[in-house]
Amino acid sequence: MTALHKDPDASVADIAAEAGVGRMTLYGHFQNRPELIDAALAESIEQGEEVLRRVPLDGDAGEAFRRLVASSWTLVDQARNLLAAAQKELPASRIRDLHERAEARMRNLLIRGQREGTFRDDLPVTWMLTTTHVLMNGAAEEVRTGRVDAREAPVLIDAILTPAFDTTAPKGEPQ
Repeated sequence: MTALHKDPDASVADIAAEAGVGRMTLYGHFQNRPELIDAALAESIEQGEEVLRRVPLDGDAGEAFRRLVASSWTLVDQARNLLAAAQKELPASRIRDLHERAEARMRNLLIRGQREGTFRDDLPVTWMLTTTHVLMNGAAEEVRTGRVDAREAPVLIDAILTPAFDTTAPKGEPQ
């Protein structure tokens, strides 16, 4: 599945060649390209889970959130081409389902941060998760297209999320 990490438009023949097998062998395991991409994404996310489980989430919720976002960004950056392929081939609901454990980890941290007064409580946690998700995936797209350097992305992500979620941010009523 290395070919998908290099090129989101890699064909099944490209993927098979990179894996050192024939197309027919690959089709023996996967009926079509979307099924192959689904399996590759699931494997990538499972490997990412091993990394995210090791991120310390104790202590200050804001600092823990920054650690979790930085680690998550590293994983998103490594898999950005695979994610681009998945976004073309898989339903958004499937991609979201595969990310459920990672999202639950972040959701629980945001809830704790709201309870402790670190994060704004006038924003629904679902909105904060969506904002984080969209910003990180947008950053991955900017890196993929060469408009942002991958090393700058975590700084840019933090520059948006930290003030947006911080309790000192101005609160307002939705229009």
